Amino acid sequence: MGESSDLSGRSSARRVVITGIGLVSPLGIGAVQNWEAAREGRSGISLITRFDASQYSSRIAGECSDFDPLVFINRKEARKMDRFIQCAVAAAQLAVEDSRIDTALLQGGRTGVHVGSGIGGIGSIEETHKVLLEKGPGRVSPFFLVSSIINEAAGQISILYKSGGPNSATATACSSGTHAIGDSFRLIARGDVDIMLAGGAEAPVTPIGVAGFCAMRALSTRNDAPEQASRPFDKERDGFVVGEGSGIVVLEERESALKRGARIYAEIVGYGMSGDAHHVSAPQTDGDGAYRSMLYAVTDAGIELTAVEYINAHGTSTTWNDKIETLAIKRLFGDHAHKLAVSSSKSMTGHLLGAAGGVEVGLTAMALFHQVLPPTINYQNPDPECDLDYVPNQARPVELTFALSNSFGFGGTNGTLILKRHE
Repeated sequence: MGESSDLSGRSSARRVVITGIGLVSPLGIGAVQNWEAAREGRSGISLITRFDASQYSSRIAGECSDFDPLVFINRKEARKMDRFIQCAVAAAQLAVEDSRIDTALLQGGRTGVHVGSGIGGIGSIEETHKVLLEKGPGRVSPFFLVSSIINEAAGQISILYKSGGPNSATATACSSGTHAIGDSFRLIARGDVDIMLAGGAEAPVTPIGVAGFCAMRALSTRNDAPEQASRPFDKERDGFVVGEGSGIVVLEERESALKRGARIYAEIVGYGMSGDAHHVSAPQTDGDGAYRSMLYAVTDAGIELTAVEYINAHGTSTTWNDKIETLAIKRLFGDHAHKLAVSSSKSMTGHLLGAAGGVEVGLTAMALFHQVLPPTINYQNPDPECDLDYVPNQARPVELTFALSNSFGFGGTNGTLILKRHE
């Protein structure tokens, strides 16, 4: 195993590339469907159909209406999995298929799985609690716990592919998917493994999940126009739209990927993480945590700030988050902040919580591969406090080398990845 030098000058680090992307989201099933929808600026937001939301202040969500778990998992096994695990297993299969890798290479200790989730099996917990109250403890399924705990998404994927390397899960709220990919990037870079299946999964469109966010007054109440409800950076934004799904990427050591003739979407070159140490749900008013997360990622990549040309923003469509993220970008990049492009995929997908980072890293990698920036849709009313180039409403062809993807979560947990176009 030879040594090589990455952009940050770490002599022992190996280069890490994305060779497969698997997406299950409100925009569709698979990387191609998601990319086409994002490029066209389509919204995946609609009225909630998974339960009766007529009494809720927010009655809209990003549901994966095209997702049939039985396409990917046999009925017997699917019954043992919460929807977030089903989404993760499907996204992993899509990513592996997209990577065109021989699945024999995934077997053994040189391949690992790391899938994060902010909440995990909340739907299974709700349903099982109902069974407990109505029918008693004797009717609780023996599969209840393994269908709902967060690490079972990674566990099921590792079993599927017989991957005996690191098997882990992050539970860092809305940063979970990004942290899972970033940590996996470092596992490969330092030589612990050669391949990682990494990302996030979430299925929070449940009665109690939506009710909890409604109680916080965090969700948009634009119920009469669901497709226009998620409007990051727009002056009339009134909250985020909750979504479900999964984003999994195949990460490989670059030389091995090249030897097998893999298609490479992008290279991961930097990873940063930080904590606000401020509040359980609100960001710091000066954006210091977001600022440091981005700074650490750029420093890790060993590039100049001016090299970053595009940011796939956390961009939730909440009043505070969008303003604070804009402030952090301007603080870090200075005058260059007004020269780079910023867009939010959440304008189309809604906020997939722990799955958001996986989906957004996948879309960012495709933006680099296709040299097109996905737009921020529903951007109609400029906000003086959000004054950057948000790629409004239409995709944009570009010449792009470095892109940054942000994820920030409750508890003040932040994650940032730097991706580079592979040539």
